[in-house]
Amino acid sequence: MNEVLEVKDLCKTYIINKRQNNVLKNVNFSISEGEMVAVMGPSGSGKSTLLYTVSGMDSLTAGRVEFCGRTIQDLNAKELADLRLNEMGFIFQQMYMLKNLTVLDNIILPACQSDKIQESRKETLQRGQDLMRKLDIIDIADNDINEVSGGQLQRACICRSMINKPKMIFADEPTGALNRAASDEVMEELTKINAEGTTILLVTHDVKVAAKCSRVLYIVDGNIKGEYNLEPYTAAVRLRERERQLNNWLLEMGW
Repeated sequence: MNEVLEVKDLCKTYIINKRQNNVLKNVNFSISEGEMVAVMGPSGSGKSTLLYTVSGMDSLTAGRVEFCGRTIQDLNAKELADLRLNEMGFIFQQMYMLKNLTVLDNIILPACQSDKIQESRKETLQRGQDLMRKLDIIDIADNDINEVSGGQLQRACICRSMINKPKMIFADEPTGALNRAASDEVMEELTKINAEGTTILLVTHDVKVAAKCSRVLYIVDGNIKGEYNLEPYTAAVRLRERERQLNNWLLEMGW
């Protein structure tokens, strides 16, 4: 399989009150096309910093990050912004949506800012509606964002992340603000998208979420201390057994 993301000797350092804080230390891993990988670890271990750094949302201090063969740190600001807009999708725990736009308009906004897909506004609207229909939220297309549930809004965020047909989706605690039922619904949608070929890297503290991934990276104090591989997730797979096995491994790692 082709590698979508390759990370070599990644370091990230912040200077706070003239003191050096090494958040990431010589991190190495790669993600192949079609994988769904979870990053887990204690609070403050560097999970979110890792996600933001490898996706180009934050600068790195040392090392190398290659995304689809392009070295991120060699890109200028415009090239990096275009790469994030056109080839990456983002889902966050806080569902950043514009309050003055409908749910559908929020979903298609990245497509309106991109020239990756040449199409009319009518065609863009149709693609947005098709994504909403696929995630079973077409009935809230014309709603304001304060008129829908958290689970519906997070599924809308998934639609938005997919609108420009990205190579990879980066998700930071995508179910962290949801109840269990809504969390399960969102993860089912993400696993479907992954099964259709979209590569996903997500940060989570939830074993139930990570158990639906094909690989788990465990990070402690800015270092990846271990890696756990699972068979590809399908509806037929016994989820509770996966959760049990993963939880046992996490306990061995010091979770």
